[in-house]
Amino acid sequence: MYFGAHLSISKGFASAVREAISIEARTFQFFTRNPRGGQAKALKQEDLDQAIELREAHQFGPIVAHAPYTINMAAPKEETWNFARQTLAADIERMRQAKIPYIVVHPGSHVGQGLEVGIEKIAKALNDILKPDQEVMILLEGMAGAGSEVGGRFEELAAIIERLDVPEVVGVCLDTCHLFGAGYDVQENFQGVLQEFDDVVGVERLKAMHFNDSLQPLGSRKDRHAMIGQGLIGAEALAKVLQAPALRNLPINLETPGEIDDYRREIAWMKEVTAEAKI
Repeated sequence: MYFGAHLSISKGFASAVREAISIEARTFQFFTRNPRGGQAKALKQEDLDQAIELREAHQFGPIVAHAPYTINMAAPKEETWNFARQTLAADIERMRQAKIPYIVVHPGSHVGQGLEVGIEKIAKALNDILKPDQEVMILLEGMAGAGSEVGGRFEELAAIIERLDVPEVVGVCLDTCHLFGAGYDVQENFQGVLQEFDDVVGVERLKAMHFNDSLQPLGSRKDRHAMIGQGLIGAEALAKVLQAPALRNLPINLETPGEIDDYRREIAWMKEVTAEAKI
């Protein structure tokens, strides 16, 4: 397993890698561009080269990019849908240059069009931009199911993937808080949740995890992250999540609402509970 946290690349990729090293992380996640806007910062090859060298020297696992929240591949408005498609296509090329293997993206919200229409639009957007030989894999994120979100159920993720021309370049990122909000009982039966995911989607598509406690109860359909042990899932249950064999060798990133020192403590705890289980 590779433990990390969501970090900023505002000062460059190499700076983010150094910050990850300072908290004993061996992966991290970052936004490809402003999460609430459309502007992308220009990449500098010297910075990318330094970051790659540091990652190799410190035996980092896969780094995970996260697409901005403004992307909605299920949008009813043509302008918004085109923005999502064009932005994701541009970010795939930028991440290829940075040697980032994964981009996590929220599937989208159908905004009243209906689930089936939303799924069809998401699949069409992906079919327009994905290529069999691309080096960057898109990871559809499992959602909490709030409002008109698509992706709150494993069946919805599977339905998108089934409609793809090149499904081999698409995987899934699961989030412990989202799962709990969507009604998947990660607290009492994470192995059962993984088995259901395997039955519906295929566990081989699970490429990354977001690791968070939840402020909201099971099945709330609300996405409210909490620091580990300060939510309703609890540290004991989350320790068992980390000990699941299916998560071995995955990048597992914190999105908890703490500061950098909190990330350091949480990563130390993650290493401790997996070491105890000899993971």
